[in-house]
Amino acid sequence: MISIAGRAIGPGHPPYVVAELSGNHNGSLERALAIVDAVADAGAHALKLQTYTPDTLTVDADGPAFRLGDAHSLWGGERLYDLYQRARTPWEWHEPLFARARERGLAAFSSPFDPTAVEFLEKLDVPAYKIASSELVDLPLIRLVAATGKPLIISTGMGTAGEIGAAVTAAREAGCTRLAVLACTASYPAAPAESNLRALPLLAALTGEVVGVSDHTPGIGVPLAAVALGACLIEKHVTLARADGGVDSAFSLEPTELAALVTESARAWEALGEPVLGPRPSEREGLRFRRSLYVVRDVRAGEEVGPGNVRSVRPAGGLPPDAAREVTGRRFVRDVPKGTPLTWDLI
Repeated sequence: MISIAGRAIGPGHPPYVVAELSGNHNGSLERALAIVDAVADAGAHALKLQTYTPDTLTVDADGPAFRLGDAHSLWGGERLYDLYQRARTPWEWHEPLFARARERGLAAFSSPFDPTAVEFLEKLDVPAYKIASSELVDLPLIRLVAATGKPLIISTGMGTAGEIGAAVTAAREAGCTRLAVLACTASYPAAPAESNLRALPLLAALTGEVVGVSDHTPGIGVPLAAVALGACLIEKHVTLARADGGVDSAFSLEPTELAALVTESARAWEALGEPVLGPRPSEREGLRFRRSLYVVRDVRAGEEVGPGNVRSVRPAGGLPPDAAREVTGRRFVRDVPKGTPLTWDLI
């Protein structure tokens, strides 16, 4: 178990829902603040930003290595520098966004992408950090973040078992004692068929840490399924309305969907229960209305038992239905009124 801003995260607690703002502010601080309010109204637990500039992520250069592939469904052919310029959250927005989040009861933190971002976020006293999937292999960055002593969440999109193990080891050796590891398919949007959620227990066994999902599929079906496989933390991108457009809008949740995710993920966690078979406490009343053999019309002593006077009906109390094979053809030893449960002493 770990905790962020006083809220426990782990198998014994409802899932922790993190809403990712990313570039869905569309260049407007007013819109970004409105998203914070919508996230709070939806009942999510945390707001997450991304802290970078185009120059801390890439180089202002052109050529195939610095462009998205033409076949990319959202950003095909776009220069990395231009995409990051369009999607970035200005650093001067962080303080008002974090302040609004705290006012609304949300934990607020970010994904740093270089040492200057870590230094900046430390000055804002963030309660936790998130390492993005592409930075899984940036062990110096992971060590730097881990050394802050704050809780650390690591996304593992594209990662091999060896890379994930190296990242977790780097975090621990640098002093991280509160770590969560997220399964992730680092494509945008991601296909549900590539979510591979059956790997979640494997990820938990490999790392020994709290696990969750950073999900880029449409809707909430994938994260709800992940809860059944052990996810304790769910991260989803959010926007006010997908129709408004924006770099990440295609795979983002709208506020009503986010609210549904919060509610239904808590229900999914609650439904896990215990690995036991047998009647539940709430089913005790129902046990009285199982079927059993009853006398269904008034009978006289000496009358033969058969389907005309004994049937399997509700409630319980009589012989089990399968006993009909043994009692048919026997005779009643006394008069029996309709509605009497059939017992061995009557025949």
